[in-house]
Amino acid sequence: MLTQLLHDLQNLSWVDWLATLTALVYVVLSARNSAWCWPFGIVSCALWAYASYVYYDLYLDALLQVFYVVMGFLGLYYWLHGGQAGRASPIVHTTRQQHGWYLLVGTLCGLLFGYLFSYTAAAATYWDAFTTAFSVIATVMLVQRRLENWLYWIVIDLTYAGLYWSRAAVLFALLMLVYSVIAVFAYRNWTRLASAPEQ
Repeated sequence: MLTQLLHDLQNLSWVDWLATLTALVYVVLSARNSAWCWPFGIVSCALWAYASYVYYDLYLDALLQVFYVVMGFLGLYYWLHGGQAGRASPIVHTTRQQHGWYLLVGTLCGLLFGYLFSYTAAAATYWDAFTTAFSVIATVMLVQRRLENWLYWIVIDLTYAGLYWSRAAVLFALLMLVYSVIAVFAYRNWTRLASAPEQ
């Protein structure tokens, strides 16, 4: 298995490697609550969209990466100027009712996307559909600086690790495992920052 992993890593394209490197910088900076995460996220997602579509036949994931590029620009603006009087936006909490809506919308969209894309050549249709739907929700939460976005990302990243592994996207699978660990630390860091008197 290790031999296969090393072989797969050697055969990855420069797109995979650059997308992975910029993605790591993005998630570390976002975990540290730095608005400068967004430019790295934009570059990473643009490259990842290309790889998902061209190399791995994950069409919904490619579409999701394009969405992330757009959200990257919104996130940069909101984190720098989305608070009161044009200041940086604060970390906020998600209510139980909001979680209920997020779960309902994510489930319905996952079922809809899975059904629609089951008529294409897309791989792992429903698996891809549910991770896509909940990733959109978690991204909106991240842009809004909702603390609990990190809890969603822990589950999503672990699920994506399995999806990418099943498609032989080894580097992206390993990246998702790293993301899930970073998300745990990010949740702890944001919890501390949210309870501080001045963010």
